Amino acid sequence: MKLPTPTKLEPTFVYGERPLSGNRMNGLGERKKRRAQYVFHSNAKTGPLPWDKMQMYFRYTYPFWALPQLLRNAWASFRPHGKLASKRREFVDPNEAAQHIRDKAIQLGAGIVGVCRMKKEFMVEGTSTPYRYAVSLGIPMRRDVMLKAPLVSSGMEVLHCYYKGSMLTVNLARYIRSLGWPAQGLPVNSSSECLHVPIAAEAGLGQLGKHGSLICKEYGANFRLTSVLTDLPLEVDSPIDIAVDDLCQSCKICVNECPPDAIFDEKQWVRGEEKWYVDFDKCVPYFSDNYGCAICLEVCPWSEPGKGPNITSQLMKTRERRAPGGNRVRGRNEPGS
Repeated sequence: MKLPTPTKLEPTFVYGERPLSGNRMNGLGERKKRRAQYVFHSNAKTGPLPWDKMQMYFRYTYPFWALPQLLRNAWASFRPHGKLASKRREFVDPNEAAQHIRDKAIQLGAGIVGVCRMKKEFMVEGTSTPYRYAVSLGIPMRRDVMLKAPLVSSGMEVLHCYYKGSMLTVNLARYIRSLGWPAQGLPVNSSSECLHVPIAAEAGLGQLGKHGSLICKEYGANFRLTSVLTDLPLEVDSPIDIAVDDLCQSCKICVNECPPDAIFDEKQWVRGEEKWYVDFDKCVPYFSDNYGCAICLEVCPWSEPGKGPNITSQLMKTRERRAPGGNRVRGRNEPGS
């Protein structure tokens, strides 16, 4: 269980003229479907973005002794593309190919792996990809360190996890290309056009939680995501139901523990979809001032090691009892009893 951590609430960085709301840019309150747009991570294609100054503040105020880690992350992001082997390996069927890639991903350091078909809504507005499949990869973080969030040590663990994720995605893409199939790795430093959370949900890794991050049975929310895009024909996974909504609808732990009060207690309409959402304008200044955060991820009941499968089992039993015609009486050990 995560212990309370002293945190400062007044941000050091304050805009003289507040930029366009990140919530508005993200589509909060919109009932019409549209694709996501860039908020951070400006580049030559996007041009300047309203929240660039906050991003620069976050980057340039990070402790000097974190520089080696940041440089390692940048180095790990080299060569997301590469030469394709002239001889192509043919698999018996997409299922064999998918299992082969899963096994290789686990060998390279992934904790969980899933596959889905790429959709245009998985890419930021104005971007596209020629690849047909996405391999979603989850990399667990050290729970003992992350329980100290938002101290700098937990921020460093996140950076280290990003480094492992960047190395994993680059190496897996390189391996797929060695089999004669096109593939692109999506390292952390150069993948802002790709939405890893919806890819992971579609690939069956988990479900979106109230804190705005993916929850899986294996690690709860205590992991990070990355992806590899490829044209290697792969058997795709299906989205899963591990009863995340059943708990999140009544659980208020992350809402109560969030220092800037950025987590909505109810689902919100965002770009034509009703889903869990975190207030960008409240979260980001606090996040930037503390070299990261992750408090909501670590107080989440799902993140307790080994608890996920049992939580799902209990919630599913409760759901069955509440179904029409079922026994609505709760057991003593079930949520809400």
